[in-house]
This record gives sequence, C-alpha cells and structure tokens, in this order.
Amino acid sequence: MSKPPSVRALAAEALASIALSGHSLREAADRAMPKLADPRDRALLTALLNEGARWWPRFDAALDRLLDKPIRRNEPVIHALLVTGLVQLETLEMPGYAAVAATVEAARELRRPRLAGLVNAVLRRWQRERESLNAALDAAPATRHAHPAWLAKAIARDWPGQAEAIMAAANQEPPLMLRVNRRRATREAVAAALASAGQEVTLHPWLADGLVLPHSTDVTRLPGFAEGHFAVQDGAAQVPADLLDARRDQRILDACAAPGGKACHVLERADVSLLAVEFEAARATRIRQNLERLHLKAEITVADAGDSAAWWDGQPFDRIMIDAPCSATGVIRRRPDVRLHRRAADIDALVAQQSRILAACWETLAPGGRLLYVTCSLLRQENEGVVGAFAAGRDDLTIVPFTLPVGQAAAIGWQVLPGDGDLDGMYYALLERRPA
Repeated sequence: MSKPPSVRALAAEALASIALSGHSLREAADRAMPKLADPRDRALLTALLNEGARWWPRFDAALDRLLDKPIRRNEPVIHALLVTGLVQLETLEMPGYAAVAATVEAARELRRPRLAGLVNAVLRRWQRERESLNAALDAAPATRHAHPAWLAKAIARDWPGQAEAIMAAANQEPPLMLRVNRRRATREAVAAALASAGQEVTLHPWLADGLVLPHSTDVTRLPGFAEGHFAVQDGAAQVPADLLDARRDQRILDACAAPGGKACHVLERADVSLLAVEFEAARATRIRQNLERLHLKAEITVADAGDSAAWWDGQPFDRIMIDAPCSATGVIRRRPDVRLHRRAADIDALVAQQSRILAACWETLAPGGRLLYVTCSLLRQENEGVVGAFAAGRDDLTIVPFTLPVGQAAAIGWQVLPGDGDLDGMYYALLERRPA
C-alpha cells in the first residue's frame, strides 16, 4: 500500500497552483482535500492554504531576502513549500523543530531531495534572523499587511488616513455570519438550535435576518442546514435586500446573480417574480442549488447581463439589483487569494464592464422603479466613479439617499470598509428612474 501524501506536500502543490498558476483557493483545496482522511490533516491543510495565500506577499518578499537566487520560477512548488514553512513558524506559531523537520521531509516527498538541505537552511535562517527580517518587512505598508504594492497604494490614495486600518482588518479572522430563511424558520429558533448544538451564537444587532458565530465551522453539520433554515452570508451582503425593499408581486431582476445569496434573500422577504441572470453556466448551477436547498423559486438565465437583448422580454422590472463584477478588494479577508490574482491593469476593464452592465439594465427598469448597484470593492473608480459617470447629465434618474448603521457616505451612495461593524467591504448606490 502506497504511503498517503503528507499535508505539507499537498499544501505546497496547492499553494503553488494558487499563487503562481492562477488557480482559485477553492479549486486548489477541492482537489487536495479528498486525498486526506484525517480531519486534523484537513484542518491543517485549510490553515496552510488560507494563511499561505493571505500572507504570500509578505513571505514571498521574505524569501527574496533569504535566498541567494530566487527559485519561484524554476522550482515553484519548493518556493511555495518555503512559504508554508514560514506560515507554520510565524503565523500558526507551530513548534519550530517539528515544523522545520516536517517541511524538509515534504521536500523529499515532492521528489526534490537535493533541495531538502536548502529548505532546512532557509527555515533555520528565518528562526535565527526573524527579528531583523520582520522589522524589514514591517517597514513598508505592502509587506507589513501582505497586500500587493499596487493595492496598498490604491487604498492609501482612496482612503487616506484609513489605509492602515483597512489593510489590518483584511488580515483578521472574520466571523461566520448566517442569514436565516424567514420562510422556513425564525431567527430565534435557529439561534436556539445552534446553541443547543454547542455553538456560540448571537443575534446581529441591526440585520433582521443575521446570526453571528465567532469562528468558521462546517455549516453542513449544523442543525437546520439541510432543511434550508439558513444560509451563509456576510452581513454586508445582507444589506441589499433591505435597500431594494421588494414588494409583493413586483418583477425583480438580479443581474450577475451567482452564487445567488442576494436573490435568495429577496425571495425570502417577499412573494415576487425574480429573474436571475448569470454569465457563467457553472456559477448559474450554484444559484439553482441554493434555491433548491432553501425551497425557493426563480427563473435563471445564462447570459451576459450587459446584453439585454439576450435575456429581456420587454416587460420592465420594478426593482433591479446589479452585484457587479469587481476587483473583490473588499472581501479579501474571506478570499485571500484575491490579493494574488488581481492586478492594477484589471481595474479599467472592470470599470468598462460595470458601466456597460449598468447602462443595459437601466433600460429595463420601469418608471418609478429602483436600481441598486453593489460591488464588493474598496476602489472609488469602480464605485462612485461608475455611478457618477452614468448619472451625469441624465434627466431620468434620481440618486436615493440613505444611511446605514456602519460605514460612511461616499460621493454617491454608501461605503462599508472591511471591519466596519465586523463586516466585509461593500459599496451600495440606489437609483430611482423618474416617470416620463
């Protein structure tokens, strides 16, 4: 019988595919996880991948100081293994001897025995010089907070005086937030069932359907999950249903709808006719799965939301929600691989796409109807920049003012920054179409 792969070897291969080959953390984890049977090994793999992606910009830079010659191009898996070694020593605070020995052994398991000595030497040097190396890495905001340099500069530009707090919040463990499906259960009943199962749970102070658990857990094992009593959804993503304020028998469009959490929330709130438009067929499948588990119904169309001819039947919508494709810079505390995959050059293309979708959807909105534009971005260019450019000079549009218990007014709309109320970063703008 062949020896099962070690956690560290699997983590190195997966992390290399995330950081250096562009695969998503979820894809890499889904490929690696089935190879491990022990729940403790699975937990360690999850920690190594999440923290490896989160702190890659810092430890990648550290390796440039620790190695005489870079190896990320010629030996990407060993480079990733070294990052996991630093994560074990510095972030997970594992016992040094055991972490180094297991990481060196992983190099041999990865069929790089000639590099085992290098792995040992680099990790031992980190242990000897960690104080001075950490001081050097802390000197620059980008490596201090493990953000790509372009993003650290963009946050400082858009949020002067708040940049350090924003980046620090992006590295904190987020709570697990649930949204109770009020068609299937009450918030109090779900909270009581979770408490009886040993979970620490609190009612969110101002989100009517929100529950908060301090730490992540396997939600599929929680009471009520299979019955559709709740879904996982950060509090910032629960706000749109309040702002949209859908009413009985209204016709609703959810553009760019996957994975469907916001659409499901609207359907839980009111008896409406909802069309969910999603560009990617695989992501549309996730909408369908969420609807089925929560016992909800909607029409799903796979199409480009920016091409209304492909999905609109000519009947206007009373409410439209655009959860626009964006940089995801507001949610990197939950999706740490975003900091590895997003590039400064992506933003102009995203803005063009956002503007095209907004213009196309607006034409399907009924007079007197409202459109909610949402992104999970921190960048003003994608937020009030897009909405402001669209609204400029239009005589059929009113910007609807509102406030939230957390966050701050933007030039147009409202911005929640990471950590505000312990929520993810998210932007909202509410527009009303004036009657002719």
